[in-house]
Amino acid sequence: MNTKSEKVRSSGYGERLKEITAVLHKHAITRGVSPEKLRMILEDLGPTYIKLGQIMSLRSDILPKRYCDELMKLCSDVAPMPFDQVVDVIQDAFGCPWQEEFQSIEEKPLGSASIAQVHRAVLKSGEQVVIKVQRKGIYRTMARDIGLMHKVVRLLPPVSIKEMVDLDLVLDELWKVTQEEMNFLTEAANIEEFHRKNRDVAFVDTPVLYREYTTPHVIVMEYIDGFSIDDKENLQENGYDLNEVGSKLIDNFIKQVMVDGFFHADPHPGNLRVRDGKIVWIDMGMMGRLSEHDREEIGRAIEGIALNDIGMIQDAVLAIGEFRGKPDQSKLFEDIRNLMAKYGSEDLGNIDIAEIMQDLMEVMKENKITMPHGLTMLARGLAHIEGVLADISPEINMMEIASARVKSQMFEEMDWKKELKNSGKTLYRSLRKAIDIPTLLADILQGQLKGQTKVNLDLHAGEDVSNLLRRVTRNIVMGLWVMALLISSSIICTTDMKPKFLGIPALGAFGYFIAVIIVFYVFAKHIFSKRK
Repeated sequence: MNTKSEKVRSSGYGERLKEITAVLHKHAITRGVSPEKLRMILEDLGPTYIKLGQIMSLRSDILPKRYCDELMKLCSDVAPMPFDQVVDVIQDAFGCPWQEEFQSIEEKPLGSASIAQVHRAVLKSGEQVVIKVQRKGIYRTMARDIGLMHKVVRLLPPVSIKEMVDLDLVLDELWKVTQEEMNFLTEAANIEEFHRKNRDVAFVDTPVLYREYTTPHVIVMEYIDGFSIDDKENLQENGYDLNEVGSKLIDNFIKQVMVDGFFHADPHPGNLRVRDGKIVWIDMGMMGRLSEHDREEIGRAIEGIALNDIGMIQDAVLAIGEFRGKPDQSKLFEDIRNLMAKYGSEDLGNIDIAEIMQDLMEVMKENKITMPHGLTMLARGLAHIEGVLADISPEINMMEIASARVKSQMFEEMDWKKELKNSGKTLYRSLRKAIDIPTLLADILQGQLKGQTKVNLDLHAGEDVSNLLRRVTRNIVMGLWVMALLISSSIICTTDMKPKFLGIPALGAFGYFIAVIIVFYVFAKHIFSKRK
């Protein structure tokens, strides 16, 4: 019996491999893979691969932007599964005929996607609900197809997308995300957590979850009527101000990201409805998470953009990401400087935060920096939110609302004790470094006299050369003054010269004092020029 089932499974495996090979041959895979070609291949391979392509579009930290943009065009709607299969899944999940729990279930689905489809229904108690039903056998099908894709990766020519990214690593990540999305208990937990974190927001709502009817393969929620958030005509006819709707949408999304660290990662118009003066977020299958550390570093990056401080942005990027290989910080600094040159002259109201995010992800990709999964999902979410905003209220700028929210939150939740402690540590480290400056200068001069000093210069313009030489000359002269004062004061202190101060010759003490003043002046000058 087992041998027979294994033969059937092996036969199905072989047939599917033939189908995949035929599709790849049709699109001339051996000639390379363009973004458009990759999208068409996934569409021809069917619902499983469409879903994988949609998840791949999130990975803007490892896939080139043009591939992510093209994969976002993949259509979510696929042919629905027959109603008798829907009934089978529901009855397997509940262990009884569906008529025992529901008055009725509409045969025609409200929507059908690659993993599940949604049907409107009425509970025995009379509540209007929707049933999200997982496609029959989808887990087994996707597990098989992922395995086949690993095999196909080995067939790709060297000159293709394979050069830019470790496709086996991407497939493993895709399978992990897909497994989470196929467990509807995870989605149920997401709905409960989202509702809990937004219960105090008067203009936000979520569908009521019927936990008693929720299983890994079936989830039952309140039916949400109202209007789609991009149904501008009906919204305005029913007294809604589109600018107010857009402002509240952005404010709540920024709250989800910067305060909760738990946000809707797929906020397209189909997942946003307006009902009874509230924005209703639906479909919590794809949610993003950011740790407190990541949120702090994102805030620091935003502050760096506002202050045009390249070093602050670089520190934030290095703190969040992870280098794939040996880091080249000078290249990263230069890439961020070019990014700031693009946006530095823009007014806050003209800045497109989603575009900045995408450009920053490109910089990270160029420097082989892997971002946390939550950050890549944030880039996707921002792109969707920006699209919704551009449609319903294009005059509203996301950056202005985000900045106001971040500033307000930073002021309200500022941990002054922590800030003072960090400032004290910074001051202590600065003083320690200041004490070491005379020794470092002496070592530099000694190395110079012995011909052991090497100076590496990376000069890009005449002004750079002039400023650098001016600073070096000034610091060397100051160093000589400090060295001379220290040596002469030390010699004076070995004598019995009067008057004395604290038991040592006053002239020697004065020399030490002047040396310290010069050191602090050089140090302060260095800090000021760095911030400037």
